Amino acid sequence: MEYKNKWNKYISWFLTKPKTTGLFVFLILNIGVSFMIQQRIEIIKENERREMQRILGNLHQNIDQCLRNCYTTSLTLALIINDNGVPENFEFISSQLVTSNSCISAVQLVPNGVIKYIFPLKGNESALNLNLFNTPSLRREALKSIETKKMYFAGPLELRQGGIGIVGRLPVYKKNKFWGFSAVVIKLNNLFKVSGVDEIDTTKYYFQFSKINPNTKKEDFFLPIKNDIDIKRQISTKIPDGNWKIYLIAKKQSYHYSILFLPSILGFGLSLLLGTFVTMLLNRPKKLQQLVGIQEKMLLNSEIKFKTIFDGAPVGIALVDANTGNFLEINKKFCELIGYSEEEMKTKNYQSITHSKDLQPNALFANELHEGKIREYRLKKRYITKSGKIIWTNLIVTSLSKENEKLDTNISIIEDITLQHKILEDLKKSENQFKSLFKNSPIPLWEVDLSLVKNYLKDLNLINTNTKIAANYFEQHPEVVQKCYTLVKIIAVNYKCLQLLNIKSKQDLITNLEQVLDKDTINDFIAQLIAITQNNHQLAYETKIKNSLGESIDIHFTWNVIRGFEKTFERVIISTEDITSRKSHEKLILDSRQKVESLINTIDGIVWECDIETFTFTFISKKVEQILGYTSEEWLNEPHFWKNHIHPDDRDWALEYCSIKTKELSNHDFEYRMICKSGAFIWLRDMVNVVYEHGKAVSLHGIMIDITKSKNIENDLNESFNLVSKQNERLLNFSYIISHNLRSHTSNIASIVSLIQASETEQEKEQMMELLVSVSSLLNETMLHLNEVINIRTNINLATESLNLKEYINNVMKVFSKQIISKEVTITNQIPEDLTINYNPAYLESILYNIISNAIRYSHSDRKIVIDLKWIIKKNKKILQISDNGIGIDLVKNANKIFGMYKTFSNDASSKGIGLFITKNQIEAMGGTITVESKPNEGTTFKIEIL
Repeated sequence: MEYKNKWNKYISWFLTKPKTTGLFVFLILNIGVSFMIQQRIEIIKENERREMQRILGNLHQNIDQCLRNCYTTSLTLALIINDNGVPENFEFISSQLVTSNSCISAVQLVPNGVIKYIFPLKGNESALNLNLFNTPSLRREALKSIETKKMYFAGPLELRQGGIGIVGRLPVYKKNKFWGFSAVVIKLNNLFKVSGVDEIDTTKYYFQFSKINPNTKKEDFFLPIKNDIDIKRQISTKIPDGNWKIYLIAKKQSYHYSILFLPSILGFGLSLLLGTFVTMLLNRPKKLQQLVGIQEKMLLNSEIKFKTIFDGAPVGIALVDANTGNFLEINKKFCELIGYSEEEMKTKNYQSITHSKDLQPNALFANELHEGKIREYRLKKRYITKSGKIIWTNLIVTSLSKENEKLDTNISIIEDITLQHKILEDLKKSENQFKSLFKNSPIPLWEVDLSLVKNYLKDLNLINTNTKIAANYFEQHPEVVQKCYTLVKIIAVNYKCLQLLNIKSKQDLITNLEQVLDKDTINDFIAQLIAITQNNHQLAYETKIKNSLGESIDIHFTWNVIRGFEKTFERVIISTEDITSRKSHEKLILDSRQKVESLINTIDGIVWECDIETFTFTFISKKVEQILGYTSEEWLNEPHFWKNHIHPDDRDWALEYCSIKTKELSNHDFEYRMICKSGAFIWLRDMVNVVYEHGKAVSLHGIMIDITKSKNIENDLNESFNLVSKQNERLLNFSYIISHNLRSHTSNIASIVSLIQASETEQEKEQMMELLVSVSSLLNETMLHLNEVINIRTNINLATESLNLKEYINNVMKVFSKQIISKEVTITNQIPEDLTINYNPAYLESILYNIISNAIRYSHSDRKIVIDLKWIIKKNKKILQISDNGIGIDLVKNANKIFGMYKTFSNDASSKGIGLFITKNQIEAMGGTITVESKPNEGTTFKIEIL
């Protein structure tokens, strides 16, 4: 009762003191809000810390996974090294490994600490032959991996081939002795890319990567240090495989404390303050609930991300009960590998799907892991899929418990290596097959080691020298050749080789190696030495060797370096195929062929053979050089020689004729011209026969005979015949002219004489006498014309001179200068100033005079006269063209009469029809021709061909 009274007093006191109450409420409210803000800041910081731990954990997991994959790659690479310490199929397997692991930039094999094998070699040449133990910056970390006998990742360090990278080295032991390292090269940028560093929100966080320098013992940071980081808000973790430390550091952020300004609102009034205070008190649980919801959502997102990574991983992942081996969680990749669904897998344990031969080693490792003796184990094991198929996997099992803590859950990572295992098995089978093929080959085979020879030549500085220099050196130093011969090491020989050499065993061959070589084969051995100096991996030639009985054997020698030994020449396969019988038959064939060729070359004609489809010649006798001037080699080296050297005027029809007859598969005989090497052409008669093999036409052969002389005789006879024919034609025409024209005149004279005798008066006689004089004058003119024509046709040896054509044309123009001026004639003379022709001066003047006078005389009344003279060269013909725009000639009616004697085509009384007749005869007498083109009322063009 007393307590109640005191409480009431306090309430009354606060109610009676409004300012004090307001101040108290303000202080209470301010304290509450400040507390809430502080809680809010702490929640944000806690969320940030969790997010940073999650991001750093993912980075650590990705980097660790990358390093584990690199370990798998290095181990696989180490497995290709055979018991002799020699890698097998390095290039092929390395390319597969580099392709399958995007993190890796290159792989290396480092026998005795010296980098001898690199893939890819391009871009990494500078690292070749680098000795790790002699390089101070690399020696310490290289020895560390040997000391721990585990894979150790050195770096980051500056690579010889450029850039910053990490080199993972796995020590390899053969026969309990250190062989060297199997190594992978990881570019630092690739490691960051694979780890997911690029996905970090750079507006909030900063990533750093460091390592304790093994030489300075100081921590080296490999990324730039930023100024806007909060050093107090950072987390880090170590990666023991490389003694690295990775940091995730929060950037400085300004938090808004605007909520602290809320108390200022209390000045507006006690009611508003109380309402706000009450509202805030009532809303506080709700806000807290929202915060809880946000946290739940973030946890859910984190779980989803983990589930996404778990299910989307490229390798199988499973959570396994350590006690029973039952599967607790399985990702999709593992289910796909095994073929069971997730529900089916959860009803099984790992023992039920493990191959029986792998159960015991798996159980031993599992017990050691469960007892805490080891933290993880790795095992190559076989699983049996749902379909019964067996797959090989690389299994990595890690306990989820921390140090000194027991947890009954393990995580297993299962990588499918069935393909890799198959490759290794195939390699073993391939090696066995090779040995079997080598031993049982029907061809004599040797396997030799030429590495000592190459090293000896290297010491003499002969490797990669010019071939001529090497050949001269061996010729001048026979002792070097003999020394190289003793350094040849025989690894193996097959049964056929021993049988060929008539030797019982490989040891007998090694003891008597010098006896099997003929003295003449020393040059062949020098050819091998030159091939070694040029790093040639293949060589083939024909030579001789001797068997143990001293018998000489012809062999086809083939020399091939086995892939993977191209640099050292440690393994070379030599084939010594016995070709003695073949050589004997070749000699018989060659002798027979030489006899046939000798016989062919005595034939007075070109014997040939060609392909029936392409007309490509496969044989041509040496007579071709005597007849055409070309050698057989020139003809055969050009696929289309025959087509290209047929005379252009005969090429099309000759090829078409030959194609038609060949398609008909009929023998044929035709004549055509071919161009000689000198540029002249000759006539050939080509007699072609179709060659059959097994009833099928396969080729053509024939003989080309030079018929140029007979063709020339034939052409001379034809020309003589044509000349006689033309002379006969001219005689007939001339006789017709004489009989027609003279008969007309003599008939007129006879009639007039009769009239004179019958005249009765003197006046009639005088009239008849005048008429007789007129007819006699016409007869005289006719006789003069006939004499002129006879002179042209009988004047065979006309004198010719070199005449300037344009000058002669101008002289003729001067004769017609009066008509040209009076009739305003336009003359276009396009004849070149320096053009000269060989012609008779009188004939040239007469020809020009007659044609130009006709152009002026027979002009068109409606237009002024235009005469055009041109010099044209067309198809090697020289033509003088004279054109006018006169009345023209109707060639349809008068084409055959235009050059006839006394033929006129106009009403001009002065036309006698003798000018063009004489002109044509003069041109033909000079060996030329004249043609005419004309249309009535348009004009006429004369074309005179001049030789």
